[in-house]
Amino acid sequence: MQTHNLGYPRIGSQRELKKALEQYWSGKIMLEQLVETGKSIRQQNWQLQKEAGVDLIPCNDFSYYDLVLDCSLMFGAIPERYHHLMQQKYCTEIDLLFAMARGCQREGYDITAMEMTKWFDTNYHYIVPEFTANQQFSLYSNKIVDEFLEAKNAGFNAKPVLLGPISYLLLGKEKEAGFHRISLIKKLLPVYIEILKKLSDNHAKYIQFDEPCLVLNLNEEERQTVFKTYQQINKQFPNLHIILAGYFESYGQNLPTVLSLPVQTIHLDLVRCPQQLDAVLNTDFVLKKTNLSLGLVDGRNIWKNDFQQSFILINKAVQKLGSSRIWIAPSCSLMHSPCDLNLETNDGILVPEIKQWLSFSKQKVEEVVTLRKLVMDSSSASVQLQLKENIAANESRKTAAIIHNKKVKDRVAAITQKDAQRKSNYTARKIKQYQALRLPMFPTTTIGSFPQTAEVRTWRAKLKKGVLTNVEYDRLIAKETAEAIRWQEEIGIDVLVHGEFERNDMVEYFGEQLAGIGFSKNGWVQSYGSRCVKPPIIYGDISRAEPMTLKWTAYAQSLTKRWVKGMLTGPVTILQWSFVRNDQPRSETCNQLALAIRDEVVDLENAGIKIIQIDEPAIREGLPLRKENWEAYLQWAVNAFRISASGVKDDTQIHTHMCYSAFNDIMQHIAAMDADVITIECSRSQMQLLDAFAAFRYPNEIGPGVYDIHSPRVPSTAEMVALLQKAQAVIPANQLWVNPDCGLKTRHWEETKKALHAMVDAAKEMRLLMQQTKIL
Repeated sequence: MQTHNLGYPRIGSQRELKKALEQYWSGKIMLEQLVETGKSIRQQNWQLQKEAGVDLIPCNDFSYYDLVLDCSLMFGAIPERYHHLMQQKYCTEIDLLFAMARGCQREGYDITAMEMTKWFDTNYHYIVPEFTANQQFSLYSNKIVDEFLEAKNAGFNAKPVLLGPISYLLLGKEKEAGFHRISLIKKLLPVYIEILKKLSDNHAKYIQFDEPCLVLNLNEEERQTVFKTYQQINKQFPNLHIILAGYFESYGQNLPTVLSLPVQTIHLDLVRCPQQLDAVLNTDFVLKKTNLSLGLVDGRNIWKNDFQQSFILINKAVQKLGSSRIWIAPSCSLMHSPCDLNLETNDGILVPEIKQWLSFSKQKVEEVVTLRKLVMDSSSASVQLQLKENIAANESRKTAAIIHNKKVKDRVAAITQKDAQRKSNYTARKIKQYQALRLPMFPTTTIGSFPQTAEVRTWRAKLKKGVLTNVEYDRLIAKETAEAIRWQEEIGIDVLVHGEFERNDMVEYFGEQLAGIGFSKNGWVQSYGSRCVKPPIIYGDISRAEPMTLKWTAYAQSLTKRWVKGMLTGPVTILQWSFVRNDQPRSETCNQLALAIRDEVVDLENAGIKIIQIDEPAIREGLPLRKENWEAYLQWAVNAFRISASGVKDDTQIHTHMCYSAFNDIMQHIAAMDADVITIECSRSQMQLLDAFAAFRYPNEIGPGVYDIHSPRVPSTAEMVALLQKAQAVIPANQLWVNPDCGLKTRHWEETKKALHAMVDAAKEMRLLMQQTKIL
């Protein structure tokens, strides 16, 4: 019985990679220093897993930005707009990677970034591969071989990890009509064969192919392509041990195809779908020699493994297959989990009582090894002690007083359909809102946050340490807020925001003020690139004791005669971007959040705030991966949003915001949310996402993002006008708002001011063009 890990967090236990990346991008360190940081993180990760007793340690699970982007670079799938840049001496392989991810504006180049979207139903973002009909592939980067040799030469029993060819293609996007990306497999597979040959020549014995798309609803042609692809790989490399890893769901109707593949080990995510173990064991799979990797330790949440439940599953598999064919692993890569619970010391902000129930990546690796010992060395005194401690911790959680609140449960039980309905339909509300707000055509706004400078972050740190008093801190925040309001007025933005200088994170800020939610001090996970987040830990019933945002929103509104938006994070997004309790349905927790946000919305309205934005960037990513499960999720998720938004009068305008998502297949549910205005990220897709809204004849107002805030590149006014004209071609002008793609917290003021100036000018030009059209 072997143990292995599918992947380990690459940010470093103290976010070393984030800090090094941002120093390199700002010119404060050289490339060599960045590379050395990466090497140090890899070595530490490998050593930690070796010391824990993991048999097979993953390599090539490290990336300076994103593993899917690494594949595009490796396979030479580099969009044409970067080809001139590749010829410049200063453009190293890593610099090209960053240009593809972030765009490039230097020395006469002005190149847009590649599109970014969510990785399945997680809060991680990947860079979407771009494919053309005549797409060519060739080996461009040897990163996977280099990192395997690095691990091997350092004495680690390493298995290279590589995104499988099927998932790589399906996760990409056709940039022109007339073909389907899966048809490119014949051109792509020779590059995979070349990579495998290099690894084999360097004595790699194992390789892990991540094929998460095998848990999606594939058609018969796609399943045939899967089978033929792995047949060819096996034919070329019959002695290479292939580990096929699907995760986040069951294989569903793809299971017969998966079980027929000529691979040596098949991985099952038994956290998300434990019942699929029976589905496998009840087939003729038991007659084969293929190994089964049991994904028992939750790679996406932070709760301790239940050793008793895991042992039942292991024992069931052992009885059918024998222990030699069983491998023990986490459910998926641990990149979605924080690094080390041991970093949560007594001076942290974690609720002390809940620490005993938690497990971060380092502890999850240890759990994997312990599970093996429970089966193979169960009589050991140390193993029995670990089992006893695990049982005690899990039992204590079931009865802990800090988890249960009867008032909250009773309020949720009393929810009726009326609580999820506005007083009037959108058509009636729109008239009242126009009369109350008197906004121009193409009204301009931002999504909420403004740049949080090092100085602003320092104030918050000093407040926590007691260096600043609350009065001193408030004075600084008030000054920053007032300056942001004045600047927005000066450049002519129509609907202002207060800037959110008092907020650390759009979810964490709310979680800190809600009962039933705790926080770690160092529980960081990667969202994209250098962007890391520290998800809240929802451990109990949720309630709001007092207003959370009213103070600073009302203050900002008092400084101006223009409208200031109230800025809130929606219940589904708080749920999706948190580590959620696993002892009750997620829908129940979401309704608790919805009621807390509803109370905040009503308080804002009572204070004279007429425009309130309830961000739901995560509602699409929360979709179950299998379509047959969508309807149930969408019903409770949309209803939770409506509960949060429906306590206000008709003339109060409710906005929502959504991040990079494909909306085509859920448009009726987006419409059912009944937000008066929706803002979406559109710039990287060149407004293509609007096609879904146009085809659906979406009746409410829409703010398609006109510039990409995930890139430091500053677009021109002409570029934004061109995007708005694309939008106007499919959406009526009187429905359009003008705004950036997302919040501006991670950007610098210099680029932000330039971009917003250009954005306001673009809106003015669109209004002028409308007037000229009317005259003509």
